[in-house]
Amino acid sequence: MGKLFAIGEVLIDFIPMQKGAALKDVYSFERTPGGAPANVAAAVSKYGQSSSMISKLGKDAFGDFLVEKLIEAGVETDKIFRTDEANTALAFVSLKENGERDFSFYRNPSADLLLKEEEVNPTWFQEGDFLHFCSVDLVESPMKQAHKKAIHAVSEAGGMVSFDPNVRLPLWNNKEDCRKAILEFLPLADIVKVSDEELEFITGINNEEEALQSLFMGKVKAVVFTKGAAGAELIMLSEKYHSKGYSVEVKDTTGAGDAFIGGLLYKLLEFETNTLNLETIVHLHHKEILSFANASGALTTTGSGAISALPSKKEIESLVNAR
Repeated sequence: MGKLFAIGEVLIDFIPMQKGAALKDVYSFERTPGGAPANVAAAVSKYGQSSSMISKLGKDAFGDFLVEKLIEAGVETDKIFRTDEANTALAFVSLKENGERDFSFYRNPSADLLLKEEEVNPTWFQEGDFLHFCSVDLVESPMKQAHKKAIHAVSEAGGMVSFDPNVRLPLWNNKEDCRKAILEFLPLADIVKVSDEELEFITGINNEEEALQSLFMGKVKAVVFTKGAAGAELIMLSEKYHSKGYSVEVKDTTGAGDAFIGGLLYKLLEFETNTLNLETIVHLHHKEILSFANASGALTTTGSGAISALPSKKEIESLVNAR
């Protein structure tokens, strides 16, 4: 059975203890582990499949804390390198009354951006594995080149590549640099996940149907289109599958999209999905895959933080079965 590898940032999310306050007015924060790829790895591991994180952290207390939390979540950390050349990344979050967030990042650069191409070993990857990545660490840096090597290696080994752009514009010099990097890496993925808030920005197309179809470039075989509480669509070249969301009391939306894609990749691993059988697996099991992913994302919003708020597999199945 395959393993989920996630490459990219692992960081500390400082979540405010007050909702509805601008970041400058927040006077206390709760420290939680985060970073989108790490959140996905934690979700896959918590639900019962193997996962491993590929990254670099500072030789500091925050790095120690993150390694501890990933180990607690069941994520393999032997591919997380440590450095004294930069500190572990930090993200300060302000929460609106509805649980939506604004971010302020501290990394110029942070340790994750210093992961080198030569530190990625192609022998890590086997047939049936998945590699998941996002756009935050695709800024010009050694880490960008490390991504390219990992993507090539897992593809050569017979694995699959999953890409969630997870747009965070404050981390880029300008919007166009972010968009160019996303479009550079999009064709390298087998599965692409985009949210309704990101679609037009990424594609430059305001017609939803046309924009979604435009994402089928290069190797892309499946597009996952998330619409928050309204659910999600899993789109193949030959078919489109719809699913409804779940109504929950939202506390904090941090990590909800990561929990969704983590749940989806967990199910694909469970069904031993590969590039050859992806279309068949989705056709046969799309309802189960999307229901699990939607419930994973929804339940994560009922807690604080990302990894800290991940539900158990039993909680997800209870929500799914209650419908």
